[in-house]
Amino acid sequence: MGKEDYAKAFKLGKKDYQTRMLRGEKPTLMVLDDIMPEKGSYSEESIGLVQIPIEQIAGTKTVGRSSSFSGNFMPILRETTEFAVKWAELSTSHVEEGIRDPIKAYEYMNKFYVEEGNKRVSVMKYFGAVSIPGNVIRIIPKRTEEKENKIYYEFLDFYQAAPINYIWFSQTGSFEKLQEAVGKEPKEAWEKEDLLKFSSVYTRFCAEYQANGGKKLKITPGDAFLSFISLYGYEEAGEKTTNELKELIAKSWEEFKLLEQEQEIDLKMKPNQKKKPLLNLLHLGTRKLKIAFIYEKTPGTSAWTYAHELGRLHLDQRLPEEVHTVCYENGTQENIDSLLKDAIDEGCSLIFTTTPPFVQASVKAAIANPKVQIVNCSLNTSHRYIRTYYSRMHEVKFLMGAIAGAMAENNRLTYIADYPIYGSIANINAFALGAKMINPRAKVYLEWSTKKEADIAEKIKENGSACVSGRDMVIPEEASRFFGIYHMEEGRPRNLAMPLWHWGKFYEEMIWAILEGTWKYDDNPSATKAINYWWGMSEGVVDVICSKYLPIGTKRMVDLLKGTISSELFNPFSGILYSQTGVVVSDPEGSLSPEEIMTMDWLAENVIGTIPAKEELKEQATPVIKQQGVKKKESGSAAY
Repeated sequence: MGKEDYAKAFKLGKKDYQTRMLRGEKPTLMVLDDIMPEKGSYSEESIGLVQIPIEQIAGTKTVGRSSSFSGNFMPILRETTEFAVKWAELSTSHVEEGIRDPIKAYEYMNKFYVEEGNKRVSVMKYFGAVSIPGNVIRIIPKRTEEKENKIYYEFLDFYQAAPINYIWFSQTGSFEKLQEAVGKEPKEAWEKEDLLKFSSVYTRFCAEYQANGGKKLKITPGDAFLSFISLYGYEEAGEKTTNELKELIAKSWEEFKLLEQEQEIDLKMKPNQKKKPLLNLLHLGTRKLKIAFIYEKTPGTSAWTYAHELGRLHLDQRLPEEVHTVCYENGTQENIDSLLKDAIDEGCSLIFTTTPPFVQASVKAAIANPKVQIVNCSLNTSHRYIRTYYSRMHEVKFLMGAIAGAMAENNRLTYIADYPIYGSIANINAFALGAKMINPRAKVYLEWSTKKEADIAEKIKENGSACVSGRDMVIPEEASRFFGIYHMEEGRPRNLAMPLWHWGKFYEEMIWAILEGTWKYDDNPSATKAINYWWGMSEGVVDVICSKYLPIGTKRMVDLLKGTISSELFNPFSGILYSQTGVVVSDPEGSLSPEEIMTMDWLAENVIGTIPAKEELKEQATPVIKQQGVKKKESGSAAY
């Protein structure tokens, strides 16, 4: 039996050898000594006896035995050699008794290189073993700025909490996300039961993922698994039957393909210009398009919801013959799935979920109901089965900063922000830059309304700000003047300007695109990308409204700046830019890209304040931060 097995393994080895030769690859095993860092640039650490995943054994420690095997660890020496005889004997022993003796190996960048036991690895791999016991010495390179090195150090941190070596990612931050996705706090140690459960869930997922063609994708199984449990939930994934898991993986395949893209998002900064003459529209007949809007709160208690409700009413007024709209209020993480189901059951073929925390439920509903279009209001979100939208409010905030800078006699301004999420940091910095452009001495005191025990009124008194940027709109059920830009006069606010979210303009454009059939043109068939709409002043989605208390000269300045931004002659984030810690843009002719504006995690040099850590925020902020929180940490910025 051993000789027959060797003959089969030998054939596999020769085939792999020849295939690699034709591809111009090294046909034999990798040698760790050939790729090790220079002496003095790494350290060694014994991690003891562990189960080594067979798939992660990449080669040998030294060159000695590397030429005895092809790159897939199958033997390539003739059957008459002493090596072949020993391999065959080991094969027979494995069948009769099993191989129990651990190998000795080195781990480098989570790949393993065998020092003792190469034939054991070869035999175990031939028989389809998943892992093999081994005493392992870890080679730890010095920290660098290289992506793979950063991922490896994140793995080392994760390994301290969960000694798992069989999952790997291609993107930084993924091990932290995995820790959170399984319900663990950062650095919280895993119990034995946690490790066994994870192994079961991950193994079952990988089996179905690979069976569906996972090896053809240029991502790791870990990338796909993290995407899957982030969407459906870790506990829920573990409870799925094999058939349910298989079906969900197949239906979610576009999400996995999206992970292959270096740039996952196709940012639409303007409406699609492909239009059909209105007289030629034959899209509806007598049937109206039924549209649902799902709100997190009510229009009476939330300025954000109120703005979207005005957008819905705009649709009803502008397109009474074409659409019928309904709204669902008080959506939560607990009831969003049922609200989406209700809307679909009521015959809605287009659904707008108007807040970032609803994005995961939106994707799940879209996968389960492919004939329903679901669009979520969030920024920098990567999903293939839904589209997302947001507005370039930083353009308006720049104008409001200019107003505040002009009106602040003592050069002190306060900016009240809510959540440290994508887009909000750009709003803060745009405000600060606008103020500084008009008033070089302007200082912006940053306060967060969602911080625990925040007494913003007291903070404003302490810093003595003459002008304040408060909530964007008045809340209908609150008789308050503390919104927009207001000037403090004897402890009372005098409103100077306010931003306008004109969601109705966006919704109307989207509806016409669907009715006219041009919606499909936004999706490039040659690329797998998530579609994000990010419109601004030039598209009429945002604007600033000035009050009668604003001096006429300041009003003219606002109109001038508005015109240059709307016509794209001026970018608020252009020229030399400084953060609290140094230079961001050094080129006087340079400017930030839309992607850099969306994801910025730094504060302008004239901002006094920080980006709060998640632990500093109220519980109500958790769902938003989890979905949209700024990711990178830089001098006072917080990673989420």
